[in-house]
Amino acid sequence: MEETKITLSEREMPGRWYNIAPDLPAPLPPVLHPGTGKPIGPQDLAPLFPMELIKQEVSQERYLDIPEEVQAIYRLWRPTPVYRARRLERALDTPAHIYYKYEGVSPAGSHKPNTAVAQAYYNKQEGVKRLATETGAGQWGSALALACQFFGLECKVYMVKVSYQQKPYRRILMETWGAKVVASPSQDTQAGRKVLAQDPSSPGSLGIAISEAVEDAATRDDTKYSLGSVLNHVLMHQTIIGQEARLQIEKAGEYPDLVVGCIGGGSNFSGLMLPFAQDKLKGGRKELRLVAVEPEAAPSLTRGVYAYDFGDTVGLTPLVKMYTLGHTFVPAAIHAGGLRYHGMAPLISHLYAHKVIECVAVHQRPVFEAAVQFARTEGIIPAPESAHAIRTVIDEALRAKQAGQRKTILFNLSGHGHFDLGAYDAYLSGKLEDYAYPKEKVEEALKALPKVAV
Repeated sequence: MEETKITLSEREMPGRWYNIAPDLPAPLPPVLHPGTGKPIGPQDLAPLFPMELIKQEVSQERYLDIPEEVQAIYRLWRPTPVYRARRLERALDTPAHIYYKYEGVSPAGSHKPNTAVAQAYYNKQEGVKRLATETGAGQWGSALALACQFFGLECKVYMVKVSYQQKPYRRILMETWGAKVVASPSQDTQAGRKVLAQDPSSPGSLGIAISEAVEDAATRDDTKYSLGSVLNHVLMHQTIIGQEARLQIEKAGEYPDLVVGCIGGGSNFSGLMLPFAQDKLKGGRKELRLVAVEPEAAPSLTRGVYAYDFGDTVGLTPLVKMYTLGHTFVPAAIHAGGLRYHGMAPLISHLYAHKVIECVAVHQRPVFEAAVQFARTEGIIPAPESAHAIRTVIDEALRAKQAGQRKTILFNLSGHGHFDLGAYDAYLSGKLEDYAYPKEKVEEALKALPKVAV
């Protein structure tokens, strides 16, 4: 019998997160204080994060134990399955073997609870009462609302306004789990009021929402800030995905030639890719390709510059070296809300600069074409973000067909699209438009990069 679903038992779930820091080809560039331009210390981050997460952010330990309380919640949905996409393979008539790790089985419907639960746990351990955060598509906000409910924390979510309007059911999901959700930019913070004064009809951006959430946390003693992507500890929490997938693909008697994931801030791609990057860097798998896929509307890796920049729009966050389109970048209202970010995780940027990973940018109409093909063959309606990876997987599988090569492709299906049916409706009715961020807009935003003497 041909095996389609590859599972692990709860006992096989990894009990440690993998930290790639000691295996990097070179150390990460330092994080700088926005005021002094000097490398920051733990106390600079203490107003925003609990000390245990700050320690994880700078840790050089290869593996960190997952607390038992976190593991117990993970076991509500983990380990997640790996599927062989046999029906898609037949539709493409490709010799490629296509596998996908499906994170949409979590209560929140995506990979985001892997770090949300961990962050809520560490904040609770240090006596924090309330968390503030931002969300684009709503995947992260949903996950943190759920995690805060598990640990008895209040949750305030600043949701990018265009997503707030496009995806009311995401807001309702967050509110059902007890979170308070406002459209960003909002009147609740100085940062939001400043943006609205300049542009009352601003659609918002992740950078603006981050500014609001950071200000919220920094001005309240009972509140810390929580981030769903970009930072080292967030990416590390997601590596449980790739560690499980490595065991599962081994059970199938295979090893991938390509590992593919969509990328906005970096958590989804990192979660699957980093354990395989360890194989490439230290395990002799030099030919392994690690492919990130981003939207043409927010092409930070393929068209940004590798420079120090703020993680938010107003300039409240520390300066990190990353591929960036400029912190004043405001993306078009494409439907892959989780990928609309001006910068890329410093860790991913570092690996890209050292040519450990590669990246392609794709338009949203071909992305939805791939999503529909996947839904009609495999049955799962993917989140628009994950559909970016599917587009590239299909393209690679067709190249393998043309070359007559039997490639093994693994990708991360990081969430379902049940709350994104408005986007599918726009595609199916012919109203969805492609949008490439204009070169002159990128150049304009890059003029606002901070001057750093490093």
